[in-house]
Amino acid sequence: MATEIKIPRVGMAVADATIIEWTVKEGDRVEERQVVVVIETEKVRADVESPEAGFVHIMLKEGETAPAGEVIGLLAATREELKALQKESPEAVPAKSGAVETTAASKAPKTEAALPREAVPLGKSEERIRISPVARKLAEEHAVDITGVAGTGPGDRITREDIEKAIAAKEAAPAAPPAEVPGERKTKTIIPLKGMRGAIAEHMHRSLSVAAQLTTMGEIDMTGMVKLRNNFVAQENTLGVRITYTDVLVFAIARVLRDHPMLNASLIDNEIKVWQDINIGVATALDEGLIVPVVRNADQKSLVEISKEIKALTEKAKERKLKPEEVTGGTFTLTNLGALGTGWTFETAIINQPESAILRVGGITERAVVREGQIVIRPIMTYSLTYDHRAIDGAVAARFLSSLINTLENPTLLLT
Repeated sequence: MATEIKIPRVGMAVADATIIEWTVKEGDRVEERQVVVVIETEKVRADVESPEAGFVHIMLKEGETAPAGEVIGLLAATREELKALQKESPEAVPAKSGAVETTAASKAPKTEAALPREAVPLGKSEERIRISPVARKLAEEHAVDITGVAGTGPGDRITREDIEKAIAAKEAAPAAPPAEVPGERKTKTIIPLKGMRGAIAEHMHRSLSVAAQLTTMGEIDMTGMVKLRNNFVAQENTLGVRITYTDVLVFAIARVLRDHPMLNASLIDNEIKVWQDINIGVATALDEGLIVPVVRNADQKSLVEISKEIKALTEKAKERKLKPEEVTGGTFTLTNLGALGTGWTFETAIINQPESAILRVGGITERAVVREGQIVIRPIMTYSLTYDHRAIDGAVAARFLSSLINTLENPTLLLT
């Protein structure tokens, strides 16, 4: 039985991946854990290693897309087995994932949902259309009727190229102008809900569906923190890096979490898992969406180390060069909208699953406050802490916030 090479699960969601490059050729002999293919999801690029030694049979080509768990290649134990695989069509290759050879003689009736991925009904006939998963997905996205597409692959299998030709023909055909409806809104542009945008939509919706999310909001007097940060900026040449408020916040949060471990936990499979590592995710805005690179073991790093790491991760995020391990494993997330100039605002942040809490902070703005019976002007930062009430009680969240606020309002505590 051939061993499968599959698209791995990369990151927190099950995402489609595009095959960027096969690092080996058809029939090459590879060793266990040797990198055989490079894939890219909506977030990161990743190397896929060979699960064991063998001869490579490539099933999906570079540029094709497949979901997590899809078989994209096989490993033959011998050259004889490889030759046998190469003679068979992809849908007839024995595979552990449940690939089924479609036959015209079905003994039991099947619903459309129960049919193999590569076979769909043709009316009331028992014939089936052979189509690759990539071609099927492309056809669905572009509303192509596959019953009218002639397959050019093995066994008349419809390939991605066949669907692309059908799309081109469809787009080239003259279309009747849509009739105008009085008062109807006109579309300026259409943004498909896929890729990074689609992954964000799925993840945010799922987070709200599975967690009992509660948000508490307030303000923090940043007078002392502003002075401390200005001192760090003045020492930029000595420190070798320009310290930002995000850097200081990650540094402070990581240390406060040591004393409030329930905020550094996840509810998984009806168990609350309190994590030993404190890995702070830093929400980073990109043109196409949002990504959360992770500062691992932040409580064990200096402020300068954290600052350099955040800057490096941010640059890699903009260049889409983050590795899977750099966007996974977070235990608590910070999103600093103040860095985007939002000013005095409150918002409800959505928890980054499977974490149990996320802290959102706004900009630091001058506001009138009462101190010792006097109205004075102070730099104030807003905050919103969203936590999963299934794992974290209100009193626990309140104690965490009290410690964090005290630390930020008395930043000399960070130097002890």
